[in-house]
Amino acid sequence: MTLTAKDVAEIMRLLEESSFESLSLEIDGVKLSLQRSSAGCTPKAPDPQTAPIAPAGPPPAIQRAKAKTASEPGLAEVTSPLLGIFYRAPRPGEPPFVGIGSTVNEDTVIGIVEVMKLMNSVRAGVKGTIVEILCESGALVEYGDVLLRVRPEA
Repeated sequence: MTLTAKDVAEIMRLLEESSFESLSLEIDGVKLSLQRSSAGCTPKAPDPQTAPIAPAGPPPAIQRAKAKTASEPGLAEVTSPLLGIFYRAPRPGEPPFVGIGSTVNEDTVIGIVEVMKLMNSVRAGVKGTIVEILCESGALVEYGDVLLRVRPEA
């Protein structure tokens, strides 16, 4: 048995609709690990045995997201839940989901990570105001890369 893109999409949909935070699955030597982002927590480091394998290098047209150091203490970091290409807007030419100064809550969609032609919504996971955006649209992101920073609401 092999997993198709349609199978993975269905598994992701079921995880989103469930109360589970993560899922690890192994079928015929193929390992699939999925994790939902949680409100107010930073995803833990992936298990090296089940973590997705990063490509040797990004395609020339795709820029790698660059990490920046924190500009002020107390900011919450919204990280990428997956390895893929990050998009700030729902479609090319449309305005971004959020910008600096935008107020977000835990369920606010802040962007999309494309993985194998599947579009995965990224939610803020924290309530507050966006103060920094660290990742440009079209950048390659890895699991745990910081996408933006939010000043949490008191």
